[in-house]
Order: sequence, then C-alpha cells, then structure tokens
Amino acid sequence: MKSPRVAVVVLNWNGCEDTLACLASVSLVCYRPLDVILVDNGSTDGSVEAVRASFPGVTVLETGENLGFAEGNNVGLRHALALGADYVLLLNNDTEVAPDFLSVLVDAVEATPQAGVAGPTIYYFDRPKTIWSAGGAIDWRRGNSRMMGLDEVDEGQYDTVREVDFVTGCALLARREVLEGAGMLDSRFFMYYEETEWCVRAARAGYKILYVPQAHVWHKIKPVRQAASPRVHYYVTRNRLLFLRSTRAGVWAWIHTLLAEYLRTLVSWTVRPRWRGQSAQRRAMIEAIADFFLGRFGAVSRYSLQNL
Repeated sequence: MKSPRVAVVVLNWNGCEDTLACLASVSLVCYRPLDVILVDNGSTDGSVEAVRASFPGVTVLETGENLGFAEGNNVGLRHALALGADYVLLLNNDTEVAPDFLSVLVDAVEATPQAGVAGPTIYYFDRPKTIWSAGGAIDWRRGNSRMMGLDEVDEGQYDTVREVDFVTGCALLARREVLEGAGMLDSRFFMYYEETEWCVRAARAGYKILYVPQAHVWHKIKPVRQAASPRVHYYVTRNRLLFLRSTRAGVWAWIHTLLAEYLRTLVSWTVRPRWRGQSAQRRAMIEAIADFFLGRFGAVSRYSLQNL
C-alpha cells in the first residue's frame, strides 16, 4: 500500500542558523513521499538565499512581511493542500527531529479511528532527556492550558499513545480532512494560543488529538528568556482572552483568568518591591487586556517586530 503523502511546513523569520539546522535534520527523515516547504516571513538575515543554496529541493515561499505564526503557517498549509498532501506537519524552525519521528506519527494516526491530529514528545534541545511537551491539557474551569510532562526527565512515564486536549504547533501533524473541515489557524492570534484553539475546533468536529510518545523532537526553546519578554507577555495575555471567547469558555474561566490571575499579577508587579523591574511586562499586560476589549487583534506594531 502506498504511504500517505506528507508535507512539512517550516516557518522562518530571521532564524537562518536554526532553520538550516532544522532542515538538515528533516533531510534525514526516513519517510516518503515527503514535501518540505519553507515559509519565510519577511526575513532580512539572508535566510532565503541560504536555504535555497543549501536545500534546493525545499520549496521556499516568501510572504514579504511578518505575518506571525498563525497566518505564516496558513500560507504553507494552503500550499501543502494544493500539492495534494494527505497530511501536513507544522514544525518550528528551532527544532531538530529524529529520523523516524514522522513515520511514527503517521502510523499512529492511521491506526486510530477518528484520529486527525498528532504530536510527538518534545524535549529541550540542551537537555535532551527532559520533556518540554508530552501533549497539552486545558483546564476549562481556570481558563488556562499547560504542557503535560513539562520539565520532567523522561523515564518512560508517558510511553502510551493517548488522547490529549491539544498538541503544540511546535510539531503538529494534521490530516488533510481536518484542515478542510476545521479550517486554517485563526490569524487574529498572530502568535500563541492559535494551535490550542485550532485543536479545540478539530476535537469539536469529531477528531481525536493524539500524543505519540515514540516520536521525538528537540526544541531550542529558552523559557527564562521568554518569561522576561514584554512581547511574549502581550500576546499570551491578549490571546488567552481571545481563546476563551473563541471557544465559548464558561464564566468561571473568565473570572479566574481576569481576577485570580491577571489582576493579582498586575497588583503584585505594581506594589511589591521585588517586582519593580517588571514595569515593561506590566505595561504589556495592561495594553493586551485593553486591546482585547477594544477588538485589536492580529499583529500589533509595537510588539510584532520585536525579538524575544
């Protein structure tokens, strides 16, 4: 039997070194038929030229501007579907993958009735046995989401394929039918929470979301750096509220998010001396909450072009 056709979509924005390393690892993937698509979000660091020189078999799509994670990936998703892909894998450019990870993911979905989305075990690149994500869970009462297995050393505790609430867009495999039925990523998010909301849409359309532990990816994420970033605080704060509204979350999720978390955090950052250095993050949170209620979504110029 012929294997399903898979397209891998890698999104790049001024990440030349990471992107080249990612594509090098993808070139070793032992799955066929495979198309590799690089979507460049208006890079100015020579990424496009370097990819074309090093990986002539990779399709390069240039958006000409930073469309964000959601719409940038949508460009790749639409192209993949036009090519006739049966599955599309979103893959962060700051990852490296095991040669068999894609075969393992596809086999798991093909073997599971109603499965439409799957994600691997994702480890920290600099701590290759420490888990960053073993699937995702949504707490609908508190209105938040979390990575399962976060910061745990892998000792086999997550070795069973299971259903989860979402898988991260860092490495997300989706059937063509799910994309056609549930639609694309919501570009209003720009970055953060878009894949979580999309997985909720897929699940509500009747598809199972799978975590597949035997598929392995390593992510060059820097949590401390992200935690200090006003840009990250802005989009996570605003988009969590957009996620709650888009998924029609209950009243307790709103109360917990706005009062127990957002208000408490802002008060703490304002009155406690130890948090006086958080003024930029505090301002980002206030602007994010205001923009949500004012209906300002997508890219926000004062944050869209900043580095972490």
